[in-house]
Amino acid sequence: MNRNNITIALDAMGGDHGIPTNIEGAVLAAKKLGLKIVLAGDELLIGKELSKYKYDKTKISIQPATEVITMEDAPSAVLRQKKDSSIGVAVNLVATGSAQAVVSAGNSGAVMAASLLSLKPLQYVTRPAITTVFPTLRGVCVVLDVGANVNCKPKNLLQFAIMGNIYVKEIFGIASPRIGLISIGEEKTKGNELTLGAYDLLETSNLNFIGNIEGRDIPQGNVDVAVCDGFVGNVILKLSEGIADMLFKLIKSEIKKHPFAIAALPFLWGALKDLRKSVDYTEYGGAPLLGINGTCIICHGGSNSKAIMNALKYAGEVVEKDINSKISKEMEKFQG
Repeated sequence: MNRNNITIALDAMGGDHGIPTNIEGAVLAAKKLGLKIVLAGDELLIGKELSKYKYDKTKISIQPATEVITMEDAPSAVLRQKKDSSIGVAVNLVATGSAQAVVSAGNSGAVMAASLLSLKPLQYVTRPAITTVFPTLRGVCVVLDVGANVNCKPKNLLQFAIMGNIYVKEIFGIASPRIGLISIGEEKTKGNELTLGAYDLLETSNLNFIGNIEGRDIPQGNVDVAVCDGFVGNVILKLSEGIADMLFKLIKSEIKKHPFAIAALPFLWGALKDLRKSVDYTEYGGAPLLGINGTCIICHGGSNSKAIMNALKYAGEVVEKDINSKISKEMEKFQG
């Protein structure tokens, strides 16, 4: 599908920063990427914020929603108590064909619940997976699942590998992605019942499976796709975020202790900015929920306008490259 014909529904009420950040990200995406964006949420508040910008009115429109799912609400609220929420309305735009993708920085559990209910899993997909891009010394590594499924079976992990393989091929242009299974040791015999069973399935697949990996292999860039259940993946995700934040705080703290380091800052500033960019989650925008009959990008709650714009960009790429159709075709090969 041509990018100019792609429409993306954005939950304008979601995230820690709410409407202003979402609107700014949407305006940037419409201007720089040529995407059509439908803003789901409070019509009056969205209109007031939009009035601050000059934008192409054929690219941005509003779909009213009278309720908001908060971070404190249970995911089921989007299905039961708040049926006219901005999340629910945005997802429904995809379900009815009015949009091809949905992006939200709101309650991730609610976004996932609404997507699973309204969009349904793709044929042959038993468990959709949240997919996150990690920066590495050699580029990026896609890790899945990072939170959608805490209890998995070996077949689920095989499917995660298949979906991750296609995603990396299409989005990052890696012809034969290296697939690794996250375990407690590189040996085939290491791991629990889940990883042992998944290893056997991956080993006999046509994927470029390199075997078990440990957590440290991800930042080293030793694999392009790392597969695990959602419990392990979410721990890796949150730990990585914490370490990145800690490192930059330590760098700032140590620089202040050394006068010569402070004096050298004008010369180091470019390198420090590049370093910050290489580990900045806003560069990738959000985490796609792969395996559903539609495109859904779940953003970090603290997303800024740049992250929202990039999430809209990646949503457009997933639609443009028809990744769902390719996942379905590949999944069909593994049936029986």
